[in-house]
Amino acid sequence: MLSVAEALERVLTGVPVLSAESVPLGEALGRVLAESIVAGREIPPWDNSSMDGYALRAADTRTATEDHPVTLAVVGEVAAGRIALHELGPEQAYRILTGAPLPAGSDAVVPQEEVQRDGGHVVLGRPVKRGACVRPRGEDIHAGDRLLEPGVVLRPAALGVLAALGHARVSVHRRPRVAILSTGDELVAPEAPLGPGQIPDSNTYTLSGLVLEAGAVPLSLGIARDRREELVDRLREGLEADVLVSSAGVSVGDRDFVREAVETLGARLDFWKVNMRPGKPLTFGRIGERLFFGLPGNPVSSMVTFELFVRPVLRRLGGHRTLGRPRVRARALEPIDNPGSRPGYLRVRLEPLGEGVGARPTGEQGSGILRSMLLADGLAIIPGDTRIPRDGEVEVILLMSDGSLSTRA
Repeated sequence: MLSVAEALERVLTGVPVLSAESVPLGEALGRVLAESIVAGREIPPWDNSSMDGYALRAADTRTATEDHPVTLAVVGEVAAGRIALHELGPEQAYRILTGAPLPAGSDAVVPQEEVQRDGGHVVLGRPVKRGACVRPRGEDIHAGDRLLEPGVVLRPAALGVLAALGHARVSVHRRPRVAILSTGDELVAPEAPLGPGQIPDSNTYTLSGLVLEAGAVPLSLGIARDRREELVDRLREGLEADVLVSSAGVSVGDRDFVREAVETLGARLDFWKVNMRPGKPLTFGRIGERLFFGLPGNPVSSMVTFELFVRPVLRRLGGHRTLGRPRVRARALEPIDNPGSRPGYLRVRLEPLGEGVGARPTGEQGSGILRSMLLADGLAIIPGDTRIPRDGEVEVILLMSDGSLSTRA
């Protein structure tokens, strides 16, 4: 069997970054930038006021004191979205509102609460420094500044910068399309009544959620029965996607036909076992240019193998710079056992612990116990036949999308 590291290296070999597409700015949140963004204009484009007040010439106020105030004639008013009609002359002021361009001839703004208005004049009892309450042209961004590079995930602030620069559309990498197929005679849709020996299909929904969280687009192929012809037909429907993911039917049982089905479609299979628990029966290969993953059917095994192998592929296809989840070193808050010979990826809850973090198992670790993933903040990597004692150190793959730690008691 391949190690996890060896299998991941094979999986990622030759995986390309998908082509770019232009999307409206309002649809670009969370997408991966496929172009360099260089500012073509100054932001702000002109000197403007940061306060409601009066624009003036600082030199006219240098002698102002409480005992000998300076009086300036108010010759106009300018608001945001407008420009002053006249250049400011000596001993003159312009009423100005926040965000409005400074009138020509002015070089400072005094807030309205620091002066007295006397009819058509304004009275100042102190000097005003040149540049006071002024946001100068280009204070934020200069023309020619390189602001964003390919591979950046577009967050709300990036969308704001793009809009300020006049971009209505932006070039981003296409999101991978992932066809998802659940297999098994025992499966029915969640809303269907359960017959003898039947269970609801949960893998379609957990895998679809993981696909979305990885920045890709899930396409459900539904449920295929354990029949070779039906598997071939359903998988053929998924060949329009970039990646095909099936769950169950990849082991060596009498009714495990997934491997035969993908080979019928011309698949070149690379491997079908990985040295890990949960998740040993894992198939990977290519059907033409499409990548194929045959995941185990047990819910936890399906999710863990997706995290370790499918997610990095989807991230690379989508142009992301970071492929894997964040990892932390944690202190075991109670013993963590991996009695099997294979390296274990055990579900743990994480708790803040002084300057570090503590890890506690979520309970029973069977590959069919979906609740162990529901409670998990991370996957603790434990060598085979190993018991991590209380206060021992363990490496944990974080499962939270933002890399944060749980604060649950």
